Amino acid sequence: MYYQLLVYTHIVSAVASIGPFFVLLAVIKNMRAAGAEAQRAYIHVFTVSVRVVKHAGHVLVASGILLLIDGPWPWMTSWVVMTVIIMFSSVFFLARAFSPTLRRFEEPGANKQVLMDKLHRSVWMYIFLLLLMLWFMTAKPNVW
Repeated sequence: MYYQLLVYTHIVSAVASIGPFFVLLAVIKNMRAAGAEAQRAYIHVFTVSVRVVKHAGHVLVASGILLLIDGPWPWMTSWVVMTVIIMFSSVFFLARAFSPTLRRFEEPGANKQVLMDKLHRSVWMYIFLLLLMLWFMTAKPNVW
């Protein structure tokens, strides 16, 4: 029962880590046509979403570690190693891709279209990284 609860927690946290980014694609689209006040509201939604993703990621990592400790896979299994490498890459990417860009929206004279383009690219890149990790965790390929 404990292991099944861990698997469930791991899956729910994976959904919570990936799902908001698909919503953020629509937020960015709406930001492009919004006025200054609405843009501030969208930026707040973006900031809160990134924070939710970060916390879901903490649960994802913790539950993943517990699953590896209690599960049948060794730490040096190729799909585990690849997932961890991508996860560390995505942590650095997440820290640099969103918060600094979102803060720049408040700077006087900021080119908001360029910033929205950067957010759009960053969202798609992060979705790709997350889906790649998801593939490694579900397909469990034997890379080496």
